[in-house]
Amino acid sequence: MMKGAFEVTHGALSVIQPHEQWDYTLSVGYPTAANSNPYLKPKASGVPERNELSDWVENVTRQLIEDLPESSLQTESSAILYEDNTVPALLGELRPKKIAKRSHDSSGHGNNNVNFHDPNNVIGIGGGDNHTKQISLSKLDESGLCLITLLLECAVAISVDNLGEAHRMLLELTQMASPYGPSCAERIVAYFAKAMSSRVMNSWLGICSPLVNYKNVHSAFQVFNNVSPYIKFAHFTSNQAILEAFHRRDRVHIIDLDIMQGLQWPALFHILATRMEGPPHVRMTGMGSSMELLVDTGKQLSNFAKRLGMSFEFHPVAKKFGNLSDVSMLQIRRGETLAVHWLQHSLYDATGPDWKTMRLLQDLNPRVITLVEQDISHGGSFLDRFVGSLHFYSTIFDSLGAFMPSDDSNRHRVEHELLHREINNIMAIGGPARSGEEKFKHWRSELARNCFFQVPMSGNSMAQAQLILNMFPPTHGYSLVQGDGTLRLGWKDTSLFTASAWTSQGSC
Repeated sequence: MMKGAFEVTHGALSVIQPHEQWDYTLSVGYPTAANSNPYLKPKASGVPERNELSDWVENVTRQLIEDLPESSLQTESSAILYEDNTVPALLGELRPKKIAKRSHDSSGHGNNNVNFHDPNNVIGIGGGDNHTKQISLSKLDESGLCLITLLLECAVAISVDNLGEAHRMLLELTQMASPYGPSCAERIVAYFAKAMSSRVMNSWLGICSPLVNYKNVHSAFQVFNNVSPYIKFAHFTSNQAILEAFHRRDRVHIIDLDIMQGLQWPALFHILATRMEGPPHVRMTGMGSSMELLVDTGKQLSNFAKRLGMSFEFHPVAKKFGNLSDVSMLQIRRGETLAVHWLQHSLYDATGPDWKTMRLLQDLNPRVITLVEQDISHGGSFLDRFVGSLHFYSTIFDSLGAFMPSDDSNRHRVEHELLHREINNIMAIGGPARSGEEKFKHWRSELARNCFFQVPMSGNSMAQAQLILNMFPPTHGYSLVQGDGTLRLGWKDTSLFTASAWTSQGSC
């Protein structure tokens, strides 16, 4: 199986157009340079611009929180505690984790005299090699710095329910910032301002749930898959863990908690169909919100499996996993080896209440659960979510802007259809759970607490992830780290997505 495990990386990159016939060519392999990827259009200079947006956001946010009156912080969240002039609830647990740990000065304190409005200030940021690099704020244009500073001040106003002042600042922001702007700073401020405007209106009028055009979202999701490694990382590392769990099993069942177009499964089907011991009978349960889209995805997968000569069944379930009354709706059959796959996102609430989702996972007793999480928390107060999400999405905007020009249509589609929707869900709605129910901060810790056991991601999974990164030039700044049984993919030193695998005690 180990020899065959690497074969999943070949013939898996054909573009699957939304709701069109799949054109799967087995001879296609992984390109090794960005110019082999037709969806990446490097900027005219051929050299990526230096992106300091996410680093600056992190440091200026820390300074803003430290300068807030203690009473304001206590009003916003009783969980925010001071210790050595740090705010761990805001700037530790709730922001994306650093892949390479930052160093600090001898005092352990930041500069408490930084003027956020002065673009000529210099903020020292520790590097992983224990030396300090100086980031000149003038590298970000002055207007961008002023926009982000005003956005931060607006977030504080919302956090203390000063909605009138927040509304005034948001009117100013929406006039100054455009999602088509040339800088990452202007673009992300435009999207956060729109989301926070919705938040203010929701506070006045009551919570509203925007309608979701799933076809548009799924189509943009495919574009995101083409222009960055994040989705491919989730798909191929999960496929590898599932492949290993299905070793020498002749009847297998995959439950995808939010299947969308099923983009990740052709690669796995191919390797299963070419196993030395012969292909298994594969049954797949695809979950989602639209039966029409689920049926179409099932037809595409069935036709593809037929072309491979693999026995296949597809069962669509147009419900959220956590809203199922019991697992009987999933038609589990005796003797099947069960895998559950969950690629988490913030586009919409894909699974329903977390506590019910956990209970049903325990009832299923799967051989493997593959989990890919965004390294961002949806819990806590508004200011918690603002700090964490601003740093997380600033980093993603940085990564997209490194080689994609500001007028690139694919870049705008990803930012507008996907990232803006996620930002709006976190800022305006309060996270993927629109019902107001508390979401788990980290599913990995919750699985461990509920008697699931972690299966370390194998060396083959690491190899899969590295092959994916080979599609993008090293100057892109993508970073891959294996540790604690997980694989983490990030940009520069900020971890953005974490893949892990789990099993239940009775499934072995």
